Amino acid sequence: MNLQTARRINRMFREKKLTLSVAESCTGGLISHYLTAIPGASSFFVAGMVTYSAAAKKSILGIRQRVFTTYGIVSRETALQMAEKTRLLTGTDVAVSTTGNLGPELLEGKSKGLIYIAISTRKETVTLTCRFKGTRGRIKEKAASAALEFLAGTISDE
Repeated sequence: MNLQTARRINRMFREKKLTLSVAESCTGGLISHYLTAIPGASSFFVAGMVTYSAAAKKSILGIRQRVFTTYGIVSRETALQMAEKTRLLTGTDVAVSTTGNLGPELLEGKSKGLIYIAISTRKETVTLTCRFKGTRGRIKEKAASAALEFLAGTISDE
């Protein structure tokens, strides 16, 4: 568990008086779990959603079918839309999202371990592409940790 990074995020968000929401697909709520494991998370953490299926991404977040058709569910564009729509839906200052393929098989022709992470702030949305190796569970843990590190780095640059 990446508690050290979660503590750093907790401190940064509280000091900067920022709010956070999360939309998770491949990480299945693990990012939200790490964030809420630290006391005081309720002062900045507003919402965490697991939008695992394409249907949930469409109905809950409002992502259009053409994004999936054009780029795929496992794509930079889907991660970007997930983060932006989550931030707008929840009214938070920042949102982070994850989408990817935990394996064991190809998904949309994309290999096991391919993960996209996006962070949306009021100024911009940035993305990170990761490729991890390991078991399904290990890739999930690495993806959640990478998302937390990316979030901490992005917020410290603000």
